[in-house]
Amino acid sequence: MARQTHLARRFFGALWPGNPDPIDTAWVATVLNERELAVWTRMPNHDRRHSIHVARDVEAQLADTKYAGDARWAEAALLHDVGKLDSRLGVFGRVLATIAGAAAGHDMAEPWSEKRGITRSFGLYLRHPELGASRIRMCDGSREAAVWAEAHQDPERWRSTGFPDVVIEALVAADDD
Repeated sequence: MARQTHLARRFFGALWPGNPDPIDTAWVATVLNERELAVWTRMPNHDRRHSIHVARDVEAQLADTKYAGDARWAEAALLHDVGKLDSRLGVFGRVLATIAGAAAGHDMAEPWSEKRGITRSFGLYLRHPELGASRIRMCDGSREAAVWAEAHQDPERWRSTGFPDVVIEALVAADDD
């Protein structure tokens, strides 16, 4: 039920077209390298707002730990959904892709991404974790940001990242908030 609530909140938040706060956008430029920032700015407003919320929340959760101030975790939070760019789907297309993936199974993502049209877009959207990790690597992003982008939607892979438990918990909780 928590996943559905999260998705519903994300959906309604995505309908608001506003840009992220300029102060937050300036902060992002201090966390990401130039190539990462160029990709991040291509993300739709709602994805950028979400990524800032997640990154700020991760920083707050890690503030009283030995991981406070480590920019790798904010970077991972800011870029975890960057692979969604490949699908070129809007809000309603993403909803349909999510439903299609739930109905047909995520195993269809790769074959769909080899098709054309909306089927291809659905497949690419469902593959956004791996595609995002690839984008981050191409931008010379941190290993942690790429690893998290690839693992963030698969709880079975979280521990295999090698990240400290407190960092995983912060990243997961912030993205689910």
